[in-house]
Amino acid sequence: MTKRYFPESELIINADGSAFHLHLNPEHLADKVILVGDPGRVTLVASHFETVENEVSSREFHTITGTYKGKRITVQSTGIGCDNIDIVMNELDALANINFSTRMENDTHRTLDIVRIGTCGGLQPETPIGTFVASVKSIGFDGLLNYYAGRDEVCDIKLEEAFTKHMTWCPKKGAPYVATASDGLLERIAADDMVRGITIACGGFYGPQGRRLRLEIQDPQQNRKVEEFRYTVPDSGEELKICNFEMESSALAGLSALLGHNAMTCCMVIANRHAQEMNTAYKNQIDDLIRIVLDRI
Repeated sequence: MTKRYFPESELIINADGSAFHLHLNPEHLADKVILVGDPGRVTLVASHFETVENEVSSREFHTITGTYKGKRITVQSTGIGCDNIDIVMNELDALANINFSTRMENDTHRTLDIVRIGTCGGLQPETPIGTFVASVKSIGFDGLLNYYAGRDEVCDIKLEEAFTKHMTWCPKKGAPYVATASDGLLERIAADDMVRGITIACGGFYGPQGRRLRLEIQDPQQNRKVEEFRYTVPDSGEELKICNFEMESSALAGLSALLGHNAMTCCMVIANRHAQEMNTAYKNQIDDLIRIVLDRI
């Protein structure tokens, strides 16, 4: 098979040999990667490292690579939204699987284990503030994966069909897609102490999540229908419900599957939309979730 060559306009490399947006060099990427949204949370994660070998920051992309209990780990901030995940995942994969000197694909595929640690809004009575939620399936409202060939092969088409029918989905919003977390990574990270379910990754914080300030919502019943949705997994018979809203998990799971990486998202609930409660002082509590992921990744 002929290996692909990536011209300068497609694979943009900075003068120092680093990836265009992340400013990360290939040698500074570990096989185990933790993603966080907030650039400041990178420092919090890395505060648990025994050693730090590299740190770089550019815009919302802050990266530290070091070791935790002998494991080499890269922690990377993404900023908010699936559009940023598109940048981060493509550049992490390029760092892992493209030779930046020759601009050719590497002979051997390198697989990354990627865990996103985030915050979210809980949607069920059993997801109160402080709950840790692991995303088994992620429904993308953002449409990102629809731009890539092969999306049907890595998406749960039956769940997509059931969800759009249940929601009486407006086609002007674009087609939602359903990406699945890595089974092995999910079992290792979620273990038996996280709530598992479906996550919706929204294309915004207000209207797409059913929040109304001065603008009306296209579907005022959206969140009620989301809370009521149930899906029975054909093979296992397991019933899944939508547990939470966040803004990145679908793109992470979908792009990782297409690129041959293992990925999952786990979030701490900081608002319960069902109970209309919010905890703005969550930053001290999320360190518990960070420690769990560091121990299990």
